[in-house]
Amino acid sequence: MARPDGRRPDQLRPVTLTRGWSTHPEGSVLVEFGATRVLCTASVTEGVPRWRKGSGLGWVTAEYAMLPRATNTRSDRESVKGRVGGRTHEISRLIGRSLRACIDLKALGENSVVLDCDVLQADGGTRTAAITGAYVALHDAVNWLAERKALAGKPEKVMHRSVAAVSVGIIAGEPRLDLCYEEDVAAEVDMNVVCTGTGDFVEVQGTGEAGVFAREQLDALLDLGVAGCLELADAQRKALTS
Repeated sequence: MARPDGRRPDQLRPVTLTRGWSTHPEGSVLVEFGATRVLCTASVTEGVPRWRKGSGLGWVTAEYAMLPRATNTRSDRESVKGRVGGRTHEISRLIGRSLRACIDLKALGENSVVLDCDVLQADGGTRTAAITGAYVALHDAVNWLAERKALAGKPEKVMHRSVAAVSVGIIAGEPRLDLCYEEDVAAEVDMNVVCTGTGDFVEVQGTGEAGVFAREQLDALLDLGVAGCLELADAQRKALTS
C-alpha cells in the first residue's frame, strides 16, 4: 500500500527549521514537517516560580496550542471556551518533560524559559514537530543568556544533549515513520517517540488504536523512531550551525 505522498515507509517528510522567525523572543523557530508547521518561541525571565526559589535551579516549561484554522475546519480558541482541553494539557506537559531532559537546570541558574508551541498548520505529528523545534529555540535562548553572563554554569554544560521526536505507526500492517494526518487517522497502532541525539529514549507514547500489537511490531516501530530522531538531530545541528 503506497503512502499518500509517495514516501518510503522509513522516510521522514521534508523537515525545515527556520531560526529567528519571530523578532521578539530570545529564541524562535518555525519548524516544518511536510505540511505541518509549528512556531516555537522561547521566552526568558529572570527568576523561577515561588516553589523553586532559593534552590539554585532553573525552570523550563512549555505551552501548546493550535490556531483556529490550523485544521480543515475552524476550532474555537480555548481561551474563548474558558478552559484548556485535556489534549492540550497532555501535549504541553510532554513538551516540557522532553525539553527538561536536555538541560542542566543547575547550570541554567535561577532563570525560567517558557516554550510556546503554536500550531499554524496541522497535518499530523504536531507534538513531535513542536518538541523538535522547541529544542532549537531553547538552545538559542540559552545562548542569549550566555551572552549576558546570566548562566550559573558554562553554556555547553547547560544544553548537555539534544532532543527530537517523531511519530511512527502501523498502517495496513506496515510500520511507517512520520505519519501525515491521512495515515494517522487510519493507523492500527500509533506511537510518538522522543529520543536524545545519541538514540536514548526520553519518552515513548504508544497505543493500539484498532487492536493489539506484537512485540516484534513494537521493536520495528522503536527502530524506526530512533532512526528518525537521529536524522532530526542532524537537522537540528545543521540549523544551529547555519
